Amino acid sequence: MSPLLQSRRRFLTSTASGLGQLALLSMLQDDATAASHPGGPGQVRLSHFAPRAKACIFIFPEGAPSQMDLWDPKPKLNELHGQPLPESMTKTVRFAFIQKESAVLMGSPRKFAKHGDCGMDFSDYLPYLSQCADDICLVRSMHTEAFNHHPGQLMMNTGSMQFGRPSIGSWLNYGLGSFSENLPGYVVLNSGRGTSGGASNWTSGFLPSAYQGVLFRNQGEPVLHLNRPPGISESLERDGLNAIRRMNELRQQEVADPEIDSRIASYELAFRMQMAAPELIDFRGETEATLSMYGVDRPDPPKDNFRGGGPGVMRSFATNCLLARRLVERGVRYVNLYHASWDHHSNLDAELEFNCRIADQPVAALLKDLKQRGLLDTTLVVWAAEFGRTPLAENRPGGRELNTGRDHHPFAYTIWMAGGGLKGGVTYGETDDIGWSITRDPVHVNDFHATLLHLFGIDHERLTHRFQGRDFRLTDVAGKVVTPLLA
Repeated sequence: MSPLLQSRRRFLTSTASGLGQLALLSMLQDDATAASHPGGPGQVRLSHFAPRAKACIFIFPEGAPSQMDLWDPKPKLNELHGQPLPESMTKTVRFAFIQKESAVLMGSPRKFAKHGDCGMDFSDYLPYLSQCADDICLVRSMHTEAFNHHPGQLMMNTGSMQFGRPSIGSWLNYGLGSFSENLPGYVVLNSGRGTSGGASNWTSGFLPSAYQGVLFRNQGEPVLHLNRPPGISESLERDGLNAIRRMNELRQQEVADPEIDSRIASYELAFRMQMAAPELIDFRGETEATLSMYGVDRPDPPKDNFRGGGPGVMRSFATNCLLARRLVERGVRYVNLYHASWDHHSNLDAELEFNCRIADQPVAALLKDLKQRGLLDTTLVVWAAEFGRTPLAENRPGGRELNTGRDHHPFAYTIWMAGGGLKGGVTYGETDDIGWSITRDPVHVNDFHATLLHLFGIDHERLTHRFQGRDFRLTDVAGKVVTPLLA
């Protein structure tokens, strides 16, 4: 064929073309510079230094729970209930819905008590989780720039409010690989009505798609079309996959597209999952005591039409917590567990109580179960949302229930973590008397991410990927490890 008739791509990648060789060499050199690891998707790789954690279960209460009603008690806020804030405190503040001119402070009716040898504060809505106080690292001084849900969820999950950035689970699997041969390295479990951010919360962004979070369904086969069609034998399917793989490999030799490697890896993983997935969701090997501890068979309450409710949500969330333990047992690196919604702009007392009934028992059971199996030391469990809630009551125009809920609050909020090389029984950071701002030891989302990666033996400044001429990382251009939290 005449060179004039060849496609540009074929010309550049032709082995007969010196220019093609130079272009290929340049691309490979860029990949080698930007990537911090050898090998392909799923291959276990070395960390930068000795890791403390091997797996992470990240529980995301979408919508943002109220910190001053769960783990940051504010007696002074109760004293000031119904009073306005000075204009100087709100003049430059942007709210999602609150009308500044008529906004007033709202105290909490919750009863707090100290638990564990550490004396950690827990609300009366958390009777089970409070039993785990000495294993929990409570951070009361989180802050972020995002004050609306989708940007806030992107920030917490990807380190940026922009679309298209890789999520934490994608970065971890890209940097370290996965121990599991038969399940994805990154699994997403969902209950409730779903997150407003959707799949953008577990995207692989500009990393190869093999590192994308895989959303498991709550019933039936975990992934659609995973089961082998009737009449198709394993050997026949294997022959078909071998043929597809060979065609993909030939195409890869021609165009050197890394997404073809991801496609090959996905086909092979799906084949192996046909055996692993049914065993994963089969709870017959679990004891009755374990199932009862998680509350898998808890009945739905008579009223379930709250923001986080719906038929079967009690069982769904408890099952997801148990599945999270089974996934990390089988080598899955990162498990996202979402529940929506904790966005209580009104009817806070009743709706928060309902959501805590859903989550409190199974999450506490997860911590206890991991600990008794010797897995908590190497499994990082995180409870974190996109931001917190205001000490001011919600008073949006046209609201049916004025002053019964709280607006979005990015300036000071609470998350907690456990296991994975963290100190237990620690309360870190402080907020002022009404929970408005941080008074000691602020922790930005980028600092949280740097600390999380550190627990996995990763220097957050060295885990990079070159995209469109720039080296990107989870913590972008910020972030510092919060060393007082490390065991």
